[in-house]
Amino acid sequence: MSNFSLYMRLSNTIWFWILQLFGWGTLALLNTLFKIVNASNLDKTYTLLEGVLFLVVAVFWTTLFHYYLKRKVAFNSISIKETIKISVSIILTVILFSLSLVFFAYVLYDAFHETKLIINLSLIISNFILTFIYVFFWFACYRIIKITLSFRKNKEERLILESTLKESQLNTLKGQINPHFMFNSLNNIRGLMLEDVEKSREMITRLSEMLRYSLTKNKVDTIALKDELEMVENYIELSKIQFEDRLIFDSKIDKSLLNVEIPPMIIQMLIENAIKHGISNLRDGGTIDLTILEANKILEIKVSNSGTLTDTKSTTKVGLENIKKRLSLLYKDKASFVVEAKGENVIATIKLPI
Repeated sequence: MSNFSLYMRLSNTIWFWILQLFGWGTLALLNTLFKIVNASNLDKTYTLLEGVLFLVVAVFWTTLFHYYLKRKVAFNSISIKETIKISVSIILTVILFSLSLVFFAYVLYDAFHETKLIINLSLIISNFILTFIYVFFWFACYRIIKITLSFRKNKEERLILESTLKESQLNTLKGQINPHFMFNSLNNIRGLMLEDVEKSREMITRLSEMLRYSLTKNKVDTIALKDELEMVENYIELSKIQFEDRLIFDSKIDKSLLNVEIPPMIIQMLIENAIKHGISNLRDGGTIDLTILEANKILEIKVSNSGTLTDTKSTTKVGLENIKKRLSLLYKDKASFVVEAKGENVIATIKLPI
């Protein structure tokens, strides 16, 4: 088992306490051994208890320091304000750490020795400098570990994203180039050729453009909105061969958004879902409305279709679940995807940050 695999089996909290106790425990042990060997005038029990005292005080104050950094400092966007917060928290931790050591060491020393421990300015300053070195080194290790874990997490999320994209794209391709789809499309075009040869040529071109799009866009994370809309238009026109007047498509799109980057195939997948689970189940067909607008730097993609929500485990349903995963990995919690029924319509809404 690799070190990273072992890490993944333990929580961050457990690892924090393991490193806290091991790091400060090792330092306390070395300090105690040094005093036992070089300070023969000190009581041995006092020396051992002083080591335990150092461990407890060090763990206590750096743990509080850790929780402050975790909750109050935004390391992802370091600014002057954040730098000041870090600097002040380090100095405050050092002062409290240092004064605690001096106070408790004085009380402990008094309990095991006949003479009093002399506390002067020199002792306080030297103790402060040493404590500052300890805390600064602890902070440096803390940041190195956090940066390393963040790098590994980002790398893992990237691998998950690539895997999910491939899965989503494969599911989308199944809906576009599987034998059933190809058979229906080509069969419909063949029937159309008896009525309108020019229209048939146009449909063949649209089908080839769809296949080309699927094969060339399956390795990118985002594409221009206008490219996705071209794919949607081809899909609608091919579907109209089968549904004729039963399928009515309307769109309202802000033209200034055509160059905005979006994940590939998400609109096409929503349209496909609307036709398969909405229009195709209605005897008289229905309407699909596509609306794409922008408000407050948020791109809103809305697909509304006649019909009702259905509980299905089809490829398209899996594709919709993959949209949620992709949006989550690409945009974290800044994007949303909701499918809901309103009256006699089903509305799928995607919101993306621009």
